[in-house]
Parts: sequence; structure tokens; C-alpha cells
Amino acid sequence: MKLRVAVQMDPIESINITGDSTFAIMLEAQSRGHDLFYYQPKGLALKGNTLFATGHPVTVRDEKGNHFTLGKEERVDLGRFDVVHMRQDPPFDMNYITITHMLEQIHPKTLVVNDPREVRNAPEKLYVMQYGDLMPPTLITRDPKELQAFRVEHGEIILKPLYGNGGAGIFRLGGEDQNFGALVELFTQSFREPFIAQRYLPEVRKGDKRIILVDGEFAGAINRVPAANENRSNMHVGGRPEPTELTKREREICERLGPDLKAKGLIFVGIDVIGDWLTEINVTSPTGIREVKRFGGADIAALIWDAIERKRKP
Repeated sequence: MKLRVAVQMDPIESINITGDSTFAIMLEAQSRGHDLFYYQPKGLALKGNTLFATGHPVTVRDEKGNHFTLGKEERVDLGRFDVVHMRQDPPFDMNYITITHMLEQIHPKTLVVNDPREVRNAPEKLYVMQYGDLMPPTLITRDPKELQAFRVEHGEIILKPLYGNGGAGIFRLGGEDQNFGALVELFTQSFREPFIAQRYLPEVRKGDKRIILVDGEFAGAINRVPAANENRSNMHVGGRPEPTELTKREREICERLGPDLKAKGLIFVGIDVIGDWLTEINVTSPTGIREVKRFGGADIAALIWDAIERKRKP
């Protein structure tokens, strides 16, 4: 099976190929003989009901500093492609939402991974609230009185933007922290949306586990341990990846989520678990597959393409 594949992503020259999941997906597609076309979201144009993208045919290599070659710039009809990967990083803002509407014009005739309608309806920190019994105590609001009452109830809390990503803007606040009021004021001035407060989980010192599901099935996991002077475990802020196995509780979480994810067409999903608690469901641009493979786990890029090819069979 030879597929025409378009990849919507951030500038390819700026990615760190050591840990970039999009790059791993592209390498696997190329190894299977699929044609690759690369474009950035700004290259999209919806004319009538036809979705165009301006970009380049691309070849990729697993060589730092020499990881891609672009062909001549082209304007293409994305509806003539077999698969489009929506892989640009958040923020999940109105631009991101608008792009999901544009891609919805071609899906499912052209398979968009992940389904743009479901991505739009599943921002990571809101979608997870459908599984409140699996989560630590969590509050979404911009009401200072609600936040203060939540802090009094739970003591140490985490405060973070609702639509942030990559660990940006995450604060740990103790029960007596005198910066609480000032920080709530700063969030109120900086964000139009509500923000999220969560009971602090001390288990995070042992790691924040990224678990990857492909078409609703467990595919692999990596544990991300925060640096000694950090609350955040994200690898680009110093989190240390290490191999891991799933606990019984984590398998139960995967079994609970898996059928829902599959039914929604969310082929590639990363969930975050701290201790026994589910904290996020990442469907926009999940990461972690290169780390899983590097520590001897499954080749998740291959599993993703196995799932896509099954769906593209005549």
C-alpha cells in the first residue's frame, strides 16, 4: 500500500529529532514507501469546499543537522491525499480551533489523524474531566473565591493555564503561600479563559508517567522524573525519562479510556498519570514515542502506521 501523506507541523528545521514524535512518524511512513508532503498551518487555504495547502514534498533522515530535504514549493489539494497528520503544537487557541474546522472539510475521505472534530472537542485539561473519578481533586474556574476555598480544602495545590502546554505557567502553591493572591491576579489579567487548580500530588517526585494508546490500545509508556529543583516533569524543562511498566491501576485506566478513544477516532493519544491519578488526556500533538523505543519498548510509530493502513484499506 502506497499512500499520499501530508504532515501539518511546526517548522521542520526547528524540531529536535532526538525526541520528536512527528519526525518518528515521518521516518516510518517513508520506510513504508509512502509519499510525504510537509506544510505549516499558515499554508492552509479553504476555497469554497476545497482545502489547499502550500508546502513541499519532503524526505527525512535520522541525522542531526541534516534531517530533511525539501522539494519545490507546491500548492496542493489536501482532499486528494490519503492521510493528513495534524501535528502542530498547541496553544489550543482560536487559530487551532479554526484549523480543525478547515480539516474537517476533508475528513474522513482523507483520514485526518487525529479526527479534527474530536480534537476540537477534547482539549486535554477539559476532556479528562469526563473521568472525574480517575482524577485528583480538580477545579476549573477564574473565580478567586472558588480558588481560595479549594486551596483551604486541599492545602498544597497546582495552578496552571487551562490551555497551556509543555509545562508552561505551572505553579505549586503551599497552603500558606502569600503569593497566592498576586498569582491569581496575574492569571486573571493574562488569560480570558478559566484556569485549573489541582490538589498537589507528592507522588510526582517519583515521576509523571506518559502512557501512549494507539487506536484505543496500550502501546507503551515512559516515566518522566522532575529535576530536583522543579515541580514539572516535562523533558524540555529538565525532566529525566526512564523506562517503566504499567501498574494494575494504570492498566485499569487504559481499559476505561481505550474504547472511548477508539470510538472517537483518536488514533494517537498520550495520557498522563501521577501515582494512581489520571491528570491529562493529550490528543492534539502527543509526544514520547522515541523515548519509549529508545528504552526498549514498542516501535509506536510502526503501530500508528499499522492502525492507519488498516483504516485506509479498500
